[in-house]
Order: sequence, then structure tokens, then C-alpha cells
Amino acid sequence: MHVHPSAPLQPAQGAPCNGCGLCCLAEPCPLGMLVSRRRTGPCTALRWRDESVDSLAEMPGGNGAPAVETDPASGRGEGAGRRVPASPGRYVCGMVADPGEVTGWRSAWAAGLMRALARRWIAAGIGCDAPPLRPQPPENGTGGGSGDLL
Repeated sequence: MHVHPSAPLQPAQGAPCNGCGLCCLAEPCPLGMLVSRRRTGPCTALRWRDESVDSLAEMPGGNGAPAVETDPASGRGEGAGRRVPASPGRYVCGMVADPGEVTGWRSAWAAGLMRALARRWIAAGIGCDAPPLRPQPPENGTGGGSGDLL
């Protein structure tokens, strides 16, 4: 299974989601099973979003509002609101980012309802609940850092 070469490393369990995508690439969540129509393999709702400018970090799968991050070097709460460099990109849940693209339903009220339900169903903002996963190194050092999941 392909992991984008610019994907961030998986956060510790309970830490805010950083968009590594490993959990959704390994298997779909219950919502992903509905939209993917499968129980194994990567979720079809998973989307890669390129980020090219510095911005406040945004929690993938969250409500789209900027997350307030604490600078780990400065201690609890002292770094809140600091600008953090955006990663080159991250994975996001398509059912939150653009449910119309995933389902084909373009009605504004339907998209809003699906987005709200998706946030609830994927527990957006609760923290990483995936077991430790790691990408498999590419064979013979090729592939630019992408790989399969172990």
C-alpha cells in the first residue's frame, strides 16, 4: 500500500492527529467501511492535501478550524497560538473535507449533514487511537521514502 513520501510520522496514541494517514491506509474505520464498501484495505475516502505555506496547524478530520498547538520545547501552554510550519502535506478524511466528492451528493444540506456526522463518527479531535503502525522501507532504497505498511 502506497504511503505518500511527504506524509508525517504517526503521532503517539492520544496525541492530536497530524494527518499521517496510516490508520486509514491500513483499514477503513466504520464510516470508511460504509463509503468504501469494504472491510479491508485502504479507505477510499482518504485524500492527500498538499500544504505549501506556513499556517496555523489544522487538525485533519477536525472541524476545519485552526488547532492551537503548544510548543513542546517551551512547556505546557506557553506556545499556544504560535505559528507552526505546515507540513508539505497530509492526509484528510474526504467525508469531512468534501463529502460530496466521496459520495456524489452535492446538495449543500446533505454535505453539511454528512460532514457533521463524519466528524462525530471518526471522533475528530479526540486524538490518535491507532496502534503503532510504520511504513515499510522501500525495496533497494527506491521510491523516495514511500512504502507499504508493516
